[in-house]
Amino acid sequence: MNATDARPLPAMTRGRTQHQGGGQSEGRDVEFVVSSLETPMGPLTVAVDEAGVVHRALFGPVGTLAPLGARVVAPEDLPGPVADAVARYLGGELTALDEVEVRQPGGPFRQAAWSAMRTIPPGETVSYTELAELSGRPAAVRAAGSACATNLVAPFVPCHRVVRSDGSLGGYAYGLEVKKALLEHERRHAGQGRPGAA
Repeated sequence: MNATDARPLPAMTRGRTQHQGGGQSEGRDVEFVVSSLETPMGPLTVAVDEAGVVHRALFGPVGTLAPLGARVVAPEDLPGPVADAVARYLGGELTALDEVEVRQPGGPFRQAAWSAMRTIPPGETVSYTELAELSGRPAAVRAAGSACATNLVAPFVPCHRVVRSDGSLGGYAYGLEVKKALLEHERRHAGQGRPGAA
């Protein structure tokens, strides 16, 4: 994998959505655009607002987000650091995705769980039980699993780093092969892109 793997896919559709935070609408529209980056795991499609905040991200073709009605642009025309961060991540700078701001609707526990996922070091994994503990509610193991299942901004919120207690991969919305490939990529490049790394 290298930075040249991030290539634009054919693009075609300006959209607006209610901005939501903590599960509550703030009553204002957010305009965003959509683009796809080609990765070794398949196309990564993102919906990004004018401030460069990612509201949706998924492994799938650009048409997957067509119902949002957003204009599709080339990756280099995306606002903010998104395209550059993805290219750097693919090139082995694994912490690059942490620089991208994300926003998705969800209650306090889910927001805590999603924030906790972003603290898991690249290439390492935690169990759903450990994620519940990191999120401040050790008994909420099922809710931790639900936070993974409802994550709308993978891999920027890296739910692929959460596995079952026995070490097996568990589930992943985009298939276990993608989850496995992400973890293998991170383990192969572990240490790069961190402070003090050679």
